[in-house]
Amino acid sequence: MLCKNDVRLLCILGSAVSVLALHSVKAEESTEDRIVVKGSRLDQVLTETGSSVSIITAEEIDRLGIDFAQDAIALAPGITVNSNGAFGGAASVRIRGAGSEQTLVLIDGVPVNDTTSPGGGFDFGRLDTENIDRIEILKGPQSTLWGTDAIGGVVSITTKVPQSGLGGTAFAEYGSYETYRGGVSVEGAGERADFRLAATGTSSDGISKADEDNGNSEEDPYEALTLSAKGGLNLGGGTRLSADILWTDADTEFDGFSSGAQGNVGDSEELSSTEELSANISLSGNIFDGVLKNNLLLGYSDIERENFTAGVPGFAVKGDRVIYRYQGTVTPNARHKFSFGLEREETQANDNETSLDGLFALYEFKPTETLTLTGGVRRDDHERFGGETTARLAVAYNPHEQLTLRASWGQGFKAPTIFQTTFFCCGATEPNQNLQAETSEAYDIGADWRSGDESTTLGLTIFQLNTENQIDFSFALGAYENIAQVESKGAELYVTHQLAEWLGVSAEYTYLDATDGRGVQLARLPEHSGNLLATLAPSGPVSASLLFRYNGEELNTDGSSLDAWTRLDLSAQYEVNDSVELFGRIENLTDADYQQVLGYGTPDRSAYIGIRLRY
Repeated sequence: MLCKNDVRLLCILGSAVSVLALHSVKAEESTEDRIVVKGSRLDQVLTETGSSVSIITAEEIDRLGIDFAQDAIALAPGITVNSNGAFGGAASVRIRGAGSEQTLVLIDGVPVNDTTSPGGGFDFGRLDTENIDRIEILKGPQSTLWGTDAIGGVVSITTKVPQSGLGGTAFAEYGSYETYRGGVSVEGAGERADFRLAATGTSSDGISKADEDNGNSEEDPYEALTLSAKGGLNLGGGTRLSADILWTDADTEFDGFSSGAQGNVGDSEELSSTEELSANISLSGNIFDGVLKNNLLLGYSDIERENFTAGVPGFAVKGDRVIYRYQGTVTPNARHKFSFGLEREETQANDNETSLDGLFALYEFKPTETLTLTGGVRRDDHERFGGETTARLAVAYNPHEQLTLRASWGQGFKAPTIFQTTFFCCGATEPNQNLQAETSEAYDIGADWRSGDESTTLGLTIFQLNTENQIDFSFALGAYENIAQVESKGAELYVTHQLAEWLGVSAEYTYLDATDGRGVQLARLPEHSGNLLATLAPSGPVSASLLFRYNGEELNTDGSSLDAWTRLDLSAQYEVNDSVELFGRIENLTDADYQQVLGYGTPDRSAYIGIRLRY
């Protein structure tokens, strides 16, 4: 378990490094073009993908003062985030109404979904943003690209890359609920090699996970330490060897079952201790004068969780995933690009193992400079449930440099998890041997418009997602079975406008209608949601952002309704000089009283202030 003193020491260290290095040279800022969509596996730019993609950059995260990835992802249209309390509470991400366990999460290309949880979803509650360079959200089924779990879409996270020269950052932050956060990093890059090392820690007394308004007064602290390492060697001839590691150790106190309480949750002495690791090593190189690009990747992720009640150990789980991947990309000329590959995934949860083998082929064709057609097919064979074939098609048409028309159709699947294929109870004598993969099919149609002076952008997407054979637990059977069908449809709208050189505004809105096979509205999904952001950047050292979030009324799992809520956040930065920045934010500025999940509380008005050094 973590010690609060260790995290505070890291914050103090961040402050000390800042003071000692005030006169250091600022690291060279990256000017890399960030419109390339790595998650497409074809390195397409946004105007060529055909799919609906949202990209959130480190610059946006820093400007808004966002500490946890779940809050950054919530900025994108079509996304619903549910959190069982702040400061480490279990957080799920749902794309266009699909379940959180139907969202595939990648960190530097490695799947990190929890192999030990019943549904195999990823918990975003502990993912710190400090080491994140960009988040790509690919909406709609993406199994042709990435295989299992990509029913609703993919969240692809890329960690920060080393910048040229030798430099780094240090920061320290303090705020409400005795919250300390700090970290340091060092990085360097030259012609032959590059590296980046970073450490980030958070310590908070937190709030009661069970809503304080229901008489729950016990604070639930949160402690976390994240270590990150990235490096590479340029071996010559276009060949590169690289590696990435991201490790988190977190202790989260939470509240347990309380019969009759709102949401059946109330104060209790529960603690979850979790270690998570994702890592990869890859070798890339070109042959045939660069016509064929090759990439070999060995990826690994694992999770260890142990729960304690009043200090007494409870259940403990351990799971891991190993992935072997080869991808080749042939680009004979500017009109044609062909990518192919194979993957093997070996998954373990406690004493159970399973494997999945996949083959895929993708083709990009540009008959004209303004038209891009993309197609793909994939075959996956699962050790337990058998084979599944998925396909996708996408088109992007740019009749004018200011307009992009796009459409996509795709299929997805999700293999049953180890838990679902091994668990039984309630009089059953064995697990269900006839479980099939969940499958989905979806389309979206959209348009993006940009003004000639690039001061205004506008986008609209209409989508529909149908899921069949969704897996759920049957008490009558005493095991999991394929019993559910889900249909979600809706629209996503976004607009940005630069009112003046110093003032910009942006807004996004989502309409979502998600029902099961009986036409009943799905729980924890608002019909209406959206964000409004104003960014002030006058000439001078001060900048600020005002973020308004709206989440419409939702249906709870017990059939009751959860009220709509709004929240206003203010963040600001002050550039002391090229190396030193002061920053602060006020969350829930209007002190709104709301819940994201029935029975679980959210923070009142809270404030945070910090210092950051770039050297």
